[in-house]
Amino acid sequence: MVIINVNGVSTSVPEGFTVMQAAAEAGFKIPSLCSHPDLKVKDNCKVCVVDINGELKTACAELVVPGMVVKTHTPQVIAAKQDNLKKILSVHPQDCLNCARNTNCELQTLAENLIIRSFENIPHLFPKDYSTPSLVRDMSKCTLCGRCVEVCNDIQTVGALEIKDGIVQTVGGVPLAETKCVVCGQCSLACPVGAIIENEEIDKFLAAVADPEKVVITQIAPAVRVAVAEALGMPTGSLEMLKFVAGLKQLGFDYVFHTNFTADLTILEEGNELLQRLTTGGTLPMITSCSPGWINFIETFYPDQLDHLSSCKSPQQMFGALAKTYWAEKMGVDPSKVYSVSIMPCTAKKFEAARPEMNSSGYQDVDLVLTVRELGKLFNMEKLDFSQLASADFDSLLGAYTGAAVIFGASGGVMEAALRTVYEVVVKEPLEDVNFTMVRGFEGMKEAEVDLAGTKVKVAVANSLGNARKIMDEIKAGTSPYHFIEVMCCPGGCIGGGGQPIPSTIEKRKERIDAIYAEDAGLPIRKSHENPEVNLLYEDFLHEPLGHKSHELLHTHYHPQKQ
Repeated sequence: MVIINVNGVSTSVPEGFTVMQAAAEAGFKIPSLCSHPDLKVKDNCKVCVVDINGELKTACAELVVPGMVVKTHTPQVIAAKQDNLKKILSVHPQDCLNCARNTNCELQTLAENLIIRSFENIPHLFPKDYSTPSLVRDMSKCTLCGRCVEVCNDIQTVGALEIKDGIVQTVGGVPLAETKCVVCGQCSLACPVGAIIENEEIDKFLAAVADPEKVVITQIAPAVRVAVAEALGMPTGSLEMLKFVAGLKQLGFDYVFHTNFTADLTILEEGNELLQRLTTGGTLPMITSCSPGWINFIETFYPDQLDHLSSCKSPQQMFGALAKTYWAEKMGVDPSKVYSVSIMPCTAKKFEAARPEMNSSGYQDVDLVLTVRELGKLFNMEKLDFSQLASADFDSLLGAYTGAAVIFGASGGVMEAALRTVYEVVVKEPLEDVNFTMVRGFEGMKEAEVDLAGTKVKVAVANSLGNARKIMDEIKAGTSPYHFIEVMCCPGGCIGGGGQPIPSTIEKRKERIDAIYAEDAGLPIRKSHENPEVNLLYEDFLHEPLGHKSHELLHTHYHPQKQ
């Protein structure tokens, strides 16, 4: 341990701590624009300057040494912080009211905290990049913190962004859609300002609700409820589900359903597909196909390995196809009038909904995707007081779900949900304990072996694209020992999706995961094959998993991209 003095407080911290970390331990949070708790030290913004033994130095880059005396709030330190921040503000556009990050912007917050009221401003202006349906880049707002570049290159290993010629730009300087970007949106979570944001489409939703000819329905993904509470200033996971449903109906949705319904359906289809491959010599390992950022990744970087993907569409797209066929038919609604909105933790879902493969209903299966951040803005626009709202139920036919579907939102959740069903289908005995805890957690790679009536099935879970790359390299080399692999594009799974509330740190993601597993544990049905509405769907419409109707509506094929 190392003992230093911070603002007169003697503090003992581990060797290797930075001054910034040590100050936080002593109760003094040092402001910074380029630092992020989950990323490497950047030392770019110089806003974290402090007095160390009489010299001004950046707290993020200096390691503690015994006897060090640190002052974080002298007049000289404050003036240096203000000067360094003014340099950043001097080239930053002053259009906060036009920015999606207004009131949730680290630059804006720092300027207020340092009481900066005037500065010279000649902004560096660049054209906005609207080339993808998921993300918008506005490099005029870039602060050169470098966070997005690290996330894209080191964590996701996509390599669409770089710092070159003194600016953050796409590799090759081309529009984002022409790079190998998989639109996962992790860059938008890392960005401290509005230089990379989701493509906001709130106006399209408001127009649909105002149109008397449209029947506006929604599906909400399993990772949405636990996180949207954060956007409303509530603790993670504290928004009650049926209050949430009531809030959605107040926004103007005619019918409210849950993507969890088709998450359960996915397990029936994907589980049977796995069993079919195991027994007939199909391509193994089979890899899950729920995460559209992951689908973009394998199409882009491993196009020769696409046969390993499950042919199942994602739960979002299964729902979209069923809403305009099965549900519309049962309700006597003209499918051309159904406006299907999904609320997702994911920016890549916007891209997925627009894919040409996703129109098996005869229409675009999902008309609009809103992120959790967009939903939070809609709720805040309405100023809903959830404590006063009467609870409301999900609508029938596509609204029932089990605990297995809920955990889809966490890394390892799809695998666990599949194992709960596949085990009982094969062994034909009830599981004594449905909790497959060996595939849970925030580790980058998890693996397990499951005995299915004498057949040992090896499974693995890859958390984030960087870890997916490791698994894909093994598969390509022919050395993978697994039969079934779950890949989630975003760190932590959908709870860490690119459309989730900001900040979205590892600690915050762990809180969301805990809330998801708590919801699963509290539900009366925790196995997908026991969902009564899914069983009714098969009885009345699909008839059997992997049948003709299922393949027509619920399965697809993926294709090489960006080669």
